[in-house]
Amino acid sequence: MVRTGSASVAAGPTLAVVAREAGVSVPTASKVVNGREDVAPETRRRVTEALDRLGYVRRPRFDAAKTPGLVDLVVHSLDTSWSGAVLHGVEAAAHDAGLEIVVSAGLTRTRGARPERGWLDKLIARGSSGVLFNLAELTASQYAWLEQHRIPFVMIDPVLEPPPGVVSVGAANWHGGVTATEHLLALGHERIAVVAGHQRKMCSNARVAGYRSALASAGIRHRPEYVRHAGFDESVAHRRTLDLLDLPEPPTAVFVCSDRMALGVYQALAERELSVPDDMSVVGFDDLPEARWISPALTTVRQPLSEMAATALRLLVRMMNGDRPESTRTELSTRLVERGSTAIPRQGSGSSG
Repeated sequence: MVRTGSASVAAGPTLAVVAREAGVSVPTASKVVNGREDVAPETRRRVTEALDRLGYVRRPRFDAAKTPGLVDLVVHSLDTSWSGAVLHGVEAAAHDAGLEIVVSAGLTRTRGARPERGWLDKLIARGSSGVLFNLAELTASQYAWLEQHRIPFVMIDPVLEPPPGVVSVGAANWHGGVTATEHLLALGHERIAVVAGHQRKMCSNARVAGYRSALASAGIRHRPEYVRHAGFDESVAHRRTLDLLDLPEPPTAVFVCSDRMALGVYQALAERELSVPDDMSVVGFDDLPEARWISPALTTVRQPLSEMAATALRLLVRMMNGDRPESTRTELSTRLVERGSTAIPRQGSGSSG
């Protein structure tokens, strides 16, 4: 048995042979084998191909017989009830699986939702067997890095549609958008606006598509001025609501694509001395604790965050054991939770579409 760094081979090629085959130095080849991130993508590709071509055996990533294993959960922050629900689901499922969880937060302080450079190096150093990414946006090189180092990972509600073959878990966002809009239509609203999240985010686009589909099915004309994007930011949602109220023909109801943004909508309505639901009906999305705390309590579409996280952990365990899920995309159902923020349009509000 010959050991170089953290990789082992038995009667196989040495790291020096691999380096020579790839046309790189031994230290560079060692960085690739040991999971270091500070290697150019083209160099990493050449070394990886040489490793595979020569049959160099790297250490196994996970041994199911050795518990507890270590799994990383990457979240955007820990100061939201969204993250709390995800942590709850992962913790419960990890306990059942005999796994330990390392929570990494604040890795996305740079632009977008991408883990900072160097984090993947730490992943290898602590011997993690798999990763759950929540609301994350990975670069092409980071996806390639995970695949090349045979590290199983699952995306929970990814920002963008993942590359083919990447396993992800999310909610039935399109159906949720349909359900929210149909609820308002059934109450008699026709001037229905939507305060959406990020224009390029997968879940936000699906919710808006559901909204538009419900309007079309009801024969209601789609009004582009009724669609406002607020980036899932409460303060921006507040400003977008004021913009809606300033329209010549303001909406009588609004579908807000997150409960947090609904708080901004409530604030804007209060500033204009308008009441919920008498002057404006409001439907949210998520069913976070905030939805029950505000007054009136928010009618919202519940997405099962804890269940999504637990499902992702169970899928990850299967992958760590060498199995591949039959489907790369798992969607859990959403449902409307009716509370006090919706009502029929006020008489004389002119609900005509």
